[in-house]
Amino acid sequence: QVTLVESGGGLVEAGGSLRLSCAASGGTFSNYAMAWFRQAPGKEREFVASIKYNGDATYYADSVKGRFTISRDDAEKTGALQMDNLKPEDTGVYFCAVHYFGSGSRTATFYNYWGQGTQVIVSS
Repeated sequence: QVTLVESGGGLVEAGGSLRLSCAASGGTFSNYAMAWFRQAPGKEREFVASIKYNGDATYYADSVKGRFTISRDDAEKTGALQMDNLKPEDTGVYFCAVHYFGSGSRTATFYNYWGQGTQVIVSS
């Protein structure tokens, strides 16, 4: 059983930055791929970014490529999503999720454990 807790969300103006963190407990974090998904009001959950379990590959949604950076620190059992040049359309609840020995899939159903989410609001 892996428990994930996100933090770092908040209200920011367009063009600003936020850094989301995902703290894991239970399990061996280095055995899990990690991803970030988000859900805007009235919309389905969508893939944002992922990192392979061994950290040697990262993937991004086209809408965030070049602006967001995913990373992990297996020693600290944490993951992060650095979000720069934020846009109003980035508003939503951001969830981190992990997939046992995953390669960094963009498909939410592959992920075994999820956090409770952290709210990001980008004002125009």
